[in-house]
Amino acid sequence: MRKRLQESEAELFRASVEDVEPIETDQAEPFRHRPPPVPIAQPRALSRKAERATLSEAEVETGDYLLFTRPGVQKRLLADLQRGQMEVELELDLHGLTATYAEHVLEEFLRDCAFRHVRCALIVHGKGYRSGERQPVLKRKINYWLRLYDQVLAFCSATRRDGGTGAVYLLLRNPEKSRRERRGV
Repeated sequence: MRKRLQESEAELFRASVEDVEPIETDQAEPFRHRPPPVPIAQPRALSRKAERATLSEAEVETGDYLLFTRPGVQKRLLADLQRGQMEVELELDLHGLTATYAEHVLEEFLRDCAFRHVRCALIVHGKGYRSGERQPVLKRKINYWLRLYDQVLAFCSATRRDGGTGAVYLLLRNPEKSRRERRGV
């Protein structure tokens, strides 16, 4: 049962719609395909070198002082890194972490460094005094893991003021420079 409008309500309705023009068609608007969403730019995933398959952890010797450099790194730049003269932009402390968790944290740290365009970083791994007679576990692992990342150009034990042989300075690839090289500029 329909309820009938009172005359005053009908007049009010007519007055409010008197300037409306009628639609010429009674069909619904045709379906439109929406354009696909534009993906949000994500930082490039860290690439591990093909070395991973060929480089064994047992092959990497870990002495008291750590030093690694990729071919092409300038000697002056490496000397500045060893003297602690490069500004440390980001630090990571791995003291007390298990090796598995430390590897995950290191990967996240390097991803963060790439995102922030960090050139020099410091990783504190400790001296391994709690390892007893064995070699320091995290120091040995860091020495191996850092060699697997393309973005790590060099690393060396830190100066005494930044942790000595219980920490390493990292020299990271300049992301802007590598982007220009890929474009051929």
